[in-house]
This record gives sequence, C-alpha cells and structure tokens, in this order.
Amino acid sequence: MLNLELIVNDTERVRERLVSRGEDPPLEQITALDRRRRTLIQEADGLRSRRNEVSRAIGKGGGKPSDEQIAEMRQVGDRISELESELARVQDQLNSLVLELPNLPQPDVPVGADEDDNVIVRTGGGEPLEDANAEPHWDSAPRLGLIDFEAGIRLAGARWYVLRGKGAQLHRALAAWMLDVHVREHGYEEIAPPLMVHRDIMTGSGNLPKFADNLYHDEEDDLWMIPTAEVPLNGLHADEIIPPGALPKKYVAHTACFRREKAAAGRDTRGIKRVHQFDKVEIFRFVEPDASEEAHQDMLREATLICDRLGLTYRVVELCTGEIGSASSKTYDIEVWAAGSKEWLEVSSISNCTDYQARRTRIRYRPEQGAAPRHPHTLNGSGVALPRVLIALIENNVQVDGSIAIPEVLRPYTGFDRIP
Repeated sequence: MLNLELIVNDTERVRERLVSRGEDPPLEQITALDRRRRTLIQEADGLRSRRNEVSRAIGKGGGKPSDEQIAEMRQVGDRISELESELARVQDQLNSLVLELPNLPQPDVPVGADEDDNVIVRTGGGEPLEDANAEPHWDSAPRLGLIDFEAGIRLAGARWYVLRGKGAQLHRALAAWMLDVHVREHGYEEIAPPLMVHRDIMTGSGNLPKFADNLYHDEEDDLWMIPTAEVPLNGLHADEIIPPGALPKKYVAHTACFRREKAAAGRDTRGIKRVHQFDKVEIFRFVEPDASEEAHQDMLREATLICDRLGLTYRVVELCTGEIGSASSKTYDIEVWAAGSKEWLEVSSISNCTDYQARRTRIRYRPEQGAAPRHPHTLNGSGVALPRVLIALIENNVQVDGSIAIPEVLRPYTGFDRIP
C-alpha cells in the first residue's frame, strides 16, 4: 500500500501520479479521515494522561478517591471507550480506502492510457517469421497429439485443456530447464509453495480487495487459489523483520496459476493463449530500496536470456502508466512472436513494486544492527510463462516434413529432438 504519510504530506504529487494511471483517487476523503484519526488519538491520549494524573494524586492522598474523582474518572473512562470505538471505525475506513489505491508509477514511466502508448525498448532473436502457411497451434497441436481441447472441455469446460504425450513432456521439460537456469546460473533459491493462500497473503500481494472477481476462492476455509507464484513468494516473510545482511533474497518457483479471466470474456478464446489454469516459472526478489532499479534490469536480462536460448524472436516493451499492474511502479513486458497465430504473445512481465507489497504484508528489514526497520522493495517477473512459450515453439519450429524441431537446450530434458 502507499505510505499514508506520503499521501497526507504530498497529496498533489500523489494525485498527479495516480491520475496518470487513469485513477480518480479519493484523496480528500483519505486526508479527512486521517485528520479525524489524529484528533481522536490526541483526545484519547489527553484523557488517559488525565486519568493517570488523578491516579497519582489519589495515591499521594492516601489511596481513597473522592466522590468527585470517581465521577470524573467514570466520565473519562466512558469517553475513552467512545473515542476508541470511533477510532476503530475511522481506521477501518481509512485502511479500506488506502488498500484500494494502486502503486505510484515511477517518474520516467511513459504516460499513457492503453497499449498504444507502450514503448518498444528493444528486440531480440531476429526478424519475426512471416510464413503465410504457418499453422496456428489450435490446428497443429491437436493433429500432432500434443493438446486435447475436447478433453479439457469435457473435464472442466471452456478455456481448459489437456496436454498429451510429447506435448506434456515438452511442457515439463521447459519448466525443469528454466528452474535449473535460474537456480544454477542466477542464484535463486527454489521454492515449492502452496497453491492456495490466506486472505491476508492475497491482500498483501495487491490482488485483494481489487481483483476478487478474477480469483478462485474456497469460501469455507477462506483460501484463495494463486493467480501467480508472486503471491506466496511475497508472503514468505509476512510480519517478519529480515535481519541485517540477509538481503537480497532471490526466490524462484514453478506453479500452476489460476485466473477466472472474467475481464477477458470473449477475447483470445482459441487455443491456450488465455486460459483459466496455466503454469509459470516465477522469479522474485526482496532487495534494499537503493538496489531495486539494478535488480529490475537484472531480472529483465534473466528473462530475455530464456528467450534467447530458446531461439525465440521477442521484443521488450515498457508499459505506460495506464497499463502497469496495480502493485507495480514500473513494468517491462517481454513478448514473443508466434508465426501461426501471427501475433506477439506476452510471456513475461518484470515489475518493480517498490515498497508497496512489503507495506501491505508488513515485511521489514534492518539495514544494520540496531538500525530502525525499513520496508524492502519487492520485484517479480515470469521467468517465463509456459503456455505462450509452448505456442511459439510449436508454431515457429515447424520443419519441411511437418515435424517440430526441439531447441537444443531442451533436448537433454525431453529426450527427443523433434515432434512427432
């Protein structure tokens, strides 16, 4: 969440940055509630001080209060109770409003409303393959026995699918290889987290309360299925003070991800581009604030390295203020070219969330022994998302005989060099 002190003391700058995201933030209501909160605290503290003063006087006078003192203390106690009840209501209202606010975009993020205002930073992997005969994966993959869309519909309905045979093996190989790259070469600690988390962990990541409609929820136990491993990785240190010298912390996880995709109804319904369940390898860091920009660039390089080694054509896109995610202050998307679908597919979003998630999850660290705790910065990114990489590999690597060539780096993991 945003720092309340920043909202109150620099209201116009906060408003300007939030408006650039297309928000209409209730800052007047927030600052009014904060003033009321401070007034209530001040009055309650004054009454407690008066109660202590009377108690000391009674002690000095022999320990027996007068009728006037008893009456006054009863009134003081009643008023303190009233103030505490009102303070709790005000604090709840204040927290609800602040929790709804997204992060502030960094000053150098391009200002814009939608994807037309995003900026292509660079490209890699050569020119996009233009082949009029290239098949989309929703045609080629079923024919080759890699994806079974009909079985997915029978089992769970629209936007669910089944991977079969070498399709499932290629999927598993991709995940294992990416984990090995990030662990062995980039120094991440592998984590296998739960796929369901408590409400406060989902809130800490920034997914609740704003995006509840897009999440799967078990009402009986109030557990939420994760939309990305970012959620449990961010929650690993909830309510902790990380000791001096322990940062940076670098985690990687391969998980299934679950999204209801209500906001995308009617869009991208063919194939496995936008589905309710997909796998992703997620990279995540906790860093000191001064190191977050460098960490952001490092993570971008780590994700594009995956694309380079798979031989994919890709582009790095800096998102404008209207496109970055709610918790992010700055985001780069990595998009790969799919020759059959004839479009760029986002396979990774690398985001710097500054201290936004750490505040929500109550995570702090000590810069040095005896120093006051501070909030670390969190960064997350796909390293990378599997279904769309699978699409690109299937559509881009078709050979003259109709088989699909497997990138060399994956062959030790698949045990085969082509499909079928």
